[in-house]
Amino acid sequence: MAAIAETDLIINPDGSVYHLNLKPENIHDTIITVGDPSRVFSVSEHFDNITFEMNRREFITHTGTYQGKKVTVMSTGMGTDNVEIFMTELDALVNINLKTREVKEKKKKLSIVRVGTSGSLQEEIKLGTHLVSDFGIGLDTLMSFYNLVQSGFENTISNKVKAYLDLPFKPYCVEGSEALREKFAYDMHRGNTVTCPGFYGPQGRKVRLDVKYPNLINDLLSFHHEDFWLTNFDMETAGYYALARMMGHDMISLNAIIANRAKNKFSKDPNKVIDALIKKVLDRI
Repeated sequence: MAAIAETDLIINPDGSVYHLNLKPENIHDTIITVGDPSRVFSVSEHFDNITFEMNRREFITHTGTYQGKKVTVMSTGMGTDNVEIFMTELDALVNINLKTREVKEKKKKLSIVRVGTSGSLQEEIKLGTHLVSDFGIGLDTLMSFYNLVQSGFENTISNKVKAYLDLPFKPYCVEGSEALREKFAYDMHRGNTVTCPGFYGPQGRKVRLDVKYPNLINDLLSFHHEDFWLTNFDMETAGYYALARMMGHDMISLNAIIANRAKNKFSKDPNKVIDALIKKVLDRI
């Protein structure tokens, strides 16, 4: 197999991957991801010890143990563009020989758990809920640049969302890891997360600029296919699910609901909601 070009996978002079600034020995096989770099410290403060730290751009990494179990927590920043960088370089750490630039014959599967905040679309999903994303529905165009294979059901949802919202592109729909859902989220509210390429207009918020889809919230909360409903917004889940599937990793997205868009309510103590989710995930590693 031909070596990967230097411009396709950039390696720093010290042998670390370009953006994450990590080497293979710096991470463990179970990885918690957060969007906000400051939230890395909210996770690692519970560790027994921290054996490695790296701060590079929005990508902060802490590796250590929790109750004797090896774990890494990393931040990605916001959006599927950052997730694409994160997942590509994370996969390179375990499945590419960084010295020869060749893909390893034996692949390693990582367990990746996103712990993030989200706003609910449906009135009945209360503030403070911990919600697991069964499916991620991407309203971004990241998968236009990859050969994502979807199931028949996923394609049906993608086509129906495109038609219902009258979008000029086809969204993508991908299911998360059933194994990780059973391990980490067996008692959480189950939902389907809409991943947007922005926080304001793409999520139906109007500040000063006019938006192209002024009825986006109502359209999304009313969309359904049989018993499949859209439950909440974020900016990363669908990208995670799609890339994890193509790379062969297990990935699940867990959401702390801190806003209810249908009721225009925002949590008075969002940190309490996310901190409870962090502790729940750590206890289930």
